[in-house]
Amino acid sequence: MKTPLSDSLAETLLREGLPPPSTRRWVVRRKAAVVVAVSSGKIAVEEACQIYQLTEELLSWKHAFERHGLAGLRTTRIQQYRRGRSRRIPLPRR
Repeated sequence: MKTPLSDSLAETLLREGLPPPSTRRWVVRRKAAVVVAVSSGKIAVEEACQIYQLTEELLSWKHAFERHGLAGLRTTRIQQYRRGRSRRIPLPRR
């Protein structure tokens, strides 16, 4: 059974510039904040996954951020970046 996160943990996360534990809508800025915190050692991968109830999403965000920067964290671009530039089909010009 999961134990609820303490108010002090939530306050600490917010002070560190991380999104609140109740986050459900992951915009680029929030994803980047968690990825940077994990990469810099402010928070462990396992801890971030537990706090934010993530599984493989965090590792895919980290990989996308390392390869493509903030643009890689945009959900509209995920498929494009995963396919790679060489196989991308150009859209017809209007």
